[in-house]
Amino acid sequence: MAADTASTPAEAAGPVPAGPAAGRPRARSWTGYLRYGAGKLGGAVVSLLAVLVTGFFLFRLIPGDPVRTLTGGRQVSAEQLDEYRREFGLDLPLWEQFTDYCGKALTGDLGTSYQFHAPVIDKITEALPNTLLLTGTAFVLYTALGMYLGTRSAWRHGRLGDRLHTGLALTLYSVPSFWLGLLLIIVFSVGLGPVPGLFPTGGMESGGEEGFGYVLDVAHHLVLPVITLVAVEYGQTLLVTRSALLDEMGSDYLTTARAKGLRDDLVRRRHAVPNALLPTVTLVFVNLGRTVAGVILVETVFSWPGLGGLFYQALSVPDLPLVQGLFLFFAAAVIVMNTLADLLYPLLDPRVGR
Repeated sequence: MAADTASTPAEAAGPVPAGPAAGRPRARSWTGYLRYGAGKLGGAVVSLLAVLVTGFFLFRLIPGDPVRTLTGGRQVSAEQLDEYRREFGLDLPLWEQFTDYCGKALTGDLGTSYQFHAPVIDKITEALPNTLLLTGTAFVLYTALGMYLGTRSAWRHGRLGDRLHTGLALTLYSVPSFWLGLLLIIVFSVGLGPVPGLFPTGGMESGGEEGFGYVLDVAHHLVLPVITLVAVEYGQTLLVTRSALLDEMGSDYLTTARAKGLRDDLVRRRHAVPNALLPTVTLVFVNLGRTVAGVILVETVFSWPGLGGLFYQALSVPDLPLVQGLFLFFAAAVIVMNTLADLLYPLLDPRVGR
């Protein structure tokens, strides 16, 4: 049948960019791509330096005295307070604290936590796997769900299913994550009316379990925080995917593909969706950066021992080295993922960066 012959861009190259970009990355010179990539990497370095400077001064505006907080309200003499300040380096002039902080940070030394008396990088390394387990699981689920429902909603836009999916996505996306988390705890942990308490109220494990029992215990604690994150976050992916695909649906190459007799499902899967990926790719990489950073409110509500909960603890003191280190780590994760998305764009659509 004529539909099987590779006589048009839609068939000759599979999923191809819309409009004039009918080729793949070979259509652009590697010199141009390297120049484009160097500009993006340079911008990322500048952003990291700006975060480094901002993080130092921003958290010194937080009210509170770390030394007095760490003494726990005990009667402490002025000499002892001065000794603590010397130990933490808080007696130095601000400019000296700043240069010391920047110099160490650029070598990978994020300082020592006031409250834990341990290197900040060790505390981050300790809590990171817990955050990746929670937010990584949620990321995979809400990305897959959002892209699938966004694609189907766009292809059937205006129908009842599209209106229901879009309305629910907008509603859940506007719900504060901490409020939804508390609501789930009340209903499914504490129990409400005929609904018994089925899940733990917080934490990552009950303790005393080993082997497969430990895995099941952690999974049991994981259910409610993952549901909270998926419910709040999937709507953004759905709406971006739907919008990008709607923009593609009137393109000439899709009309050509249909005219050749290709099934509607094949037109959507092989041609429309791949060419509508750029906005979704941006969102996926930004969310991936947030996955590394953790979700402070959700981890705090569910007492999950990850980076988000650690950041909340650090802010309450304030534990300046820890809060600065976490802030830098969070921002770096997002900047790196944004940069990777920028570097991937020309491989998806060679028009980018021209």
